[in-house]
Amino acid sequence: MKVLVVGSGGREHAFVWKLAQSPRVEKVYAVPGNAGMAQQAECRDFPLKADFAELIAFCKRERIDLTLVGPEAPLVEGIVNAFESAGLRVFGPNRAAAEIEGSKVFSKDLMAKYHIPTAQ
Repeated sequence: MKVLVVGSGGREHAFVWKLAQSPRVEKVYAVPGNAGMAQQAECRDFPLKADFAELIAFCKRERIDLTLVGPEAPLVEGIVNAFESAGLRVFGPNRAAAEIEGSKVFSKDLMAKYHIPTAQ
């Protein structure tokens, strides 16, 4: 299995570290990754633009079996929606679900609507 991890932070580093230990994982890629991740993953630098076309093309070319997305920004921009539309397996919330994290106003309005306790 080939796995792509999107992000460069501690959470994504933990994903890379653990995935690299799995006998089921043949290769781990990280975009953009970081120097620490480069010990267990092949780091690539792709623009994480709204259509994600270059990253999708890379996944198809390299036959990536699963993509894990950590950072909020690409999730809010719809990376999961784009990957699913391209027929790729991806783990993370779609654009609508990511809005809870991406927009505090949306989150507060949602919690108020459903009477979920939250700080003012």
